[in-house]
Amino acid sequence: MRAPYVFIANDGSDLRANGLAGRLRRRGAMVATAPLAAIAFDSDRPHGLAIPGFEHRLPDAVLVRSVAAGSFEAVTRRLGILHALSRLGVPVWNSAQAIERCVDKSMTTFLMKTAGLPTPATFVVEGRAAAEKIATRELAHGPLVLKPLFGAQGRGIRLIRNVEDLPGEDQVNGVYYLQRYVPRDGPPFRDFRVFVCAGRAVAMMSRRGADWITNVNRGAVPEPIPGQHEGELAGLAIRAADAVGADFAGVDIVPAQDGSFSLLEVNSMPAWSGLQSVVAVNIADSIAEALLAFLSDRAASAEPPRPYRLAVPANS
Repeated sequence: MRAPYVFIANDGSDLRANGLAGRLRRRGAMVATAPLAAIAFDSDRPHGLAIPGFEHRLPDAVLVRSVAAGSFEAVTRRLGILHALSRLGVPVWNSAQAIERCVDKSMTTFLMKTAGLPTPATFVVEGRAAAEKIATRELAHGPLVLKPLFGAQGRGIRLIRNVEDLPGEDQVNGVYYLQRYVPRDGPPFRDFRVFVCAGRAVAMMSRRGADWITNVNRGAVPEPIPGQHEGELAGLAIRAADAVGADFAGVDIVPAQDGSFSLLEVNSMPAWSGLQSVVAVNIADSIAEALLAFLSDRAASAEPPRPYRLAVPANS
């Protein structure tokens, strides 16, 4: 079988993307890396896309390391590229649909809840008046956590203890994502990050910090997880990744004071430098191995590929 061609979608220089490319090459794959913004819809091409490094052919798979921020139109076009690749039969890890589900925290929560997974009570509304009604009712049960609907690395998160703590609509783009705060021991505070790939929990860590927002970029310290929790955390994380349709993901889990666990978020474009510092497994290699195994199994079971052609209407 010929060497597979993998395209890594990444914006700028990134150690994790470089690590992925290196691990794929060590395993015999050909790799090209470029931003999604560099791919064009091109109806003159046989398959309708112009992809750097691939001329008139398609990659065998696409790994999405990052999707850069931009205008609504630009981000829509970039996700449209991923949708188009999937439509053409190219495996995309993670798919546009999975990325859309994870970027929108309200949809992530909805999917986890409907899958029967433990998540804190969550309320997402538009307008301060609607948020005030939620806060007035729910603050009787304890504080709420306000998060940006689109956000990462703990930015923009705040604790809401009374209605007056709610920010103005201009600070949250009119959307209030309010989640019941999970009481836990601290300080120091802890939560867990589990990295899932191809239906398997390949690595996990605890994050310990003086702040209740336990992101590594905010000063939390990554640590190994005590062995007695690994099985339960792995099971929850695998189910969460499956609920959003992610091929690989970083799943955030918080421990409550009563010993139970609650799922908070699923990250479809996760960082793993902090996690890599406390685990023996090479995470980039785990992704490369899983993707190439998937392509090998797919090639063994698939019918011979047909050339891609755009539909051309018949002459009237």
